[in-house]
Amino acid sequence: MRKARQEITDQLTLEEILRGAIICRMAMMDGDLPYIIPFNYGYKEACLYIHSAQDGKKIDLLRKNSQVCFEVEDSMEITKGDRACDWSTRYRSVVGYGNVEILSDEASKQQGLEVIMAQHGAPELIEFNPKNINRMVILKLTITSMTGKQSSNWNTR
Repeated sequence: MRKARQEITDQLTLEEILRGAIICRMAMMDGDLPYIIPFNYGYKEACLYIHSAQDGKKIDLLRKNSQVCFEVEDSMEITKGDRACDWSTRYRSVVGYGNVEILSDEASKQQGLEVIMAQHGAPELIEFNPKNINRMVILKLTITSMTGKQSSNWNTR
């Protein structure tokens, strides 16, 4: 990382960012071009869980190549200044790589949905409609590596 003082190496901090963010962006390869999508997700034990329809471009691309790159940011905000070059962005982010597995059995899908719902504040005991579960897949992104970065003004308010 070019600015080593901004690198986040502490695993607990990286996990805090992954647990605190709402949206993740995942990049896949579409031939020679990257294809990126935003989505809600849940994080647990070095894995991101994403719900999806059973068909579509994302699923087609993942079946061809399950290796992906992802990015999340937590608590991003623009800080204003008196001059244009005094403006900045206050942020913490994680960029990582991993492999995606398409979960299709009901028990695995329900476990993944529970992780997603917990990330977004749902109560622990939530019921899922089996009909809905049967119409979706859960993507399990197992993280193989990740790095974090925070703005130099992260700890200022």
